[in-house]
Amino acid sequence: MQLLDGKFVSEKIKQDIAAEAADFLASSGRKPHLIAILVGSDGGSETYVASKMKNCEKVGFKSSLVRYDVTVTEAELLSKIEEINQDAGVDGLIVQLPLPKHIDPEKVTETIDYRKDVDGFHPINLGRMMRNLPCFIPATPYGIMLMLEQYGIDTVGKHCVVVGRSNIVGSPMSILMARNANPGNCTVSLTHSRTENLKEIILQGDIVIAAIGKKNFITADMIKPGAVIIDVGMNRETSATTKSGYKLYGDVDFDNVAPKASWITPVPGGVGLMTIVGLLKNTLASAKKEVYK
Repeated sequence: MQLLDGKFVSEKIKQDIAAEAADFLASSGRKPHLIAILVGSDGGSETYVASKMKNCEKVGFKSSLVRYDVTVTEAELLSKIEEINQDAGVDGLIVQLPLPKHIDPEKVTETIDYRKDVDGFHPINLGRMMRNLPCFIPATPYGIMLMLEQYGIDTVGKHCVVVGRSNIVGSPMSILMARNANPGNCTVSLTHSRTENLKEIILQGDIVIAAIGKKNFITADMIKPGAVIIDVGMNRETSATTKSGYKLYGDVDFDNVAPKASWITPVPGGVGLMTIVGLLKNTLASAKKEVYK
C-alpha cells in the first residue's frame, strides 16, 4: 500500500501556481482575485473558507471574504452576486455551502457568472465538461484528476466505481473518468445508496472513488486486492482528544482497507487539500482568460 499524499502533491502544484501568479502580476499589474461569500457561522464552513483564503494569500492571490448573517434574504444575496459579476477586478466567486433553508442554492449557483464560477457548479460549466469543452471543472473532481496525474496512476481500460452521485463530486467524477483523456478512459459504474448489489459492484473496481458522505461506509470486504482507493469523505465528529474539538473521518474504513489497496488517500491529508488546488487553478485560469475570453 502506498499513500496518495494530498499534502505533498498540493504543495508541489501550489509552487507552480505561485510562479504563474507572480508572472501574471508582473504582466497585468494585479493579482488574481477570488471572493468568497459566507452566510452564517457554521463551524465546517468557517474552517473551509479560512483555508481557501489562507491558500490564496500563500500563492500570491488577492482574496476577499463577504460575510452575511443567517437572516440575509435571498434577494440581498443574489443582488451581491450580481454586483460581483459586474466587477472586472474579480476573477472567481464562490458561495460556501450549505446555505440557510430559505435560500435556494440552485438559484445562487445559476446567478453566479459562469465565467467566474471557479467552483465549477454552474450548469454551463457542467454542460461544457460533459462535451469535453473548455470549462471550469468542479474543484474536488479536478483535484482528484490532478492527483492521479501527478502519481501516474494508470486509468486506461480500468473499471472505476464511483460511490455517490452528487452534482459536486460523484456525477462529474464519473464523466471525467470516462472521458477520452489521461487520466480517464475508464469503464465507469456510478453507484449510490439505492444501487442493488452495491458490494458486488464495488468489488469489481480497479479504482474506487468513495463520495457518499457516510463514515467508514466502504469496508475491507468490499475492496479487491490492489485497488486504488480515493476517499472523498469529510465526516466531522466532535472529539475531546483533538485541539479543534472535532475529528474527520472518511467514507472508507482506512485502517482495514489500506492493507488491501495499492494506493489510497488518507483523511485528512488527501482529497480535501487537492480540492483547494483545483479551486486555485480555476481562479488562475479565469484571471488569465484561458477558459473564457
